[in-house]
Amino acid sequence: MPDCAADLGELHAYPTADGSFSLQSDRFGEAFHNSAGARNEAQAKFALPAQLERFREGTPLRVLDVCVGLGYNSAVVLEALPTPPPELEWCGLELDHRPLDLALARQDFRSSWSASVLQVLEQIRDHGSWRQGGSNGRLLWGDARTMLGQIPGRQSFDLILQDAFSPQRCPELWSEEFLAGLAGRLAAGGRLLTYSRSAAVRASLRRNGLMLFSLLPAPGERPGWSSGTMAVRPGAPIPDGGPGWRALSLMEEEHLHTRAAVPFRDPSGTDDSAAILRRRSMEQDGCSLEPTNAWQRRWRQDSTG
Repeated sequence: MPDCAADLGELHAYPTADGSFSLQSDRFGEAFHNSAGARNEAQAKFALPAQLERFREGTPLRVLDVCVGLGYNSAVVLEALPTPPPELEWCGLELDHRPLDLALARQDFRSSWSASVLQVLEQIRDHGSWRQGGSNGRLLWGDARTMLGQIPGRQSFDLILQDAFSPQRCPELWSEEFLAGLAGRLAAGGRLLTYSRSAAVRASLRRNGLMLFSLLPAPGERPGWSSGTMAVRPGAPIPDGGPGWRALSLMEEEHLHTRAAVPFRDPSGTDDSAAILRRRSMEQDGCSLEPTNAWQRRWRQDSTG
């Protein structure tokens, strides 16, 4: 999840529980994946709830991968495409070449993908674009806030994979304005998928007309009150529960009415993280929403009482 408007700093490889490897960024003090498994997380948070079997041969599937990183998210989507596959139109946003370079330099990473998926990742690394049969894609290198504006305005997406560093570490890519830009790119029935359960993120997505669902934990992931978010542009009816998702719980709904739901704001699209966090803190201090720690205490008491 390494696209942000600042240097990632030193990157350190580490093994995850499912046998795949991930990276840790010194600059952000954060890992790209949870310790339960990089591939498990990509599969559970992105490929499974995408319901790729909905897309058949001869139909387009348009995917935007925000923060391509090591390539896991797009790779699991490519591996999970039905046979025969739809015509994939892929676009990626990324700041730093190094994560994908480091991944493709490792034999354990290379051997975990089919030859066709590995070829796509190599073409992205070498050329910033790829083509296979009727499918194609390109990667836009740079600050995702700027690069999003370089995608033609008419281009919409069926899937958006949002995998930036966490909102407190990289609020630039979770701001009200950036999320509005992503939501505006979703086609009818399109799904934005993210590991984030942040109330600020969810509230921004809902204000931009999207329906919210909660993602289920990945294999090996410690169960919690929420494990991620699926936000859907209204279109064809969608059930409250499906492969990899469920309806928001009452606890999650109430979270959206606490101070945690105050958005990250970046009106110019150029502010750094310190300015965005400072602006949000001031807004939280002046708002009348329920303190988030009171929400936590109430639900903790309900669960133990």
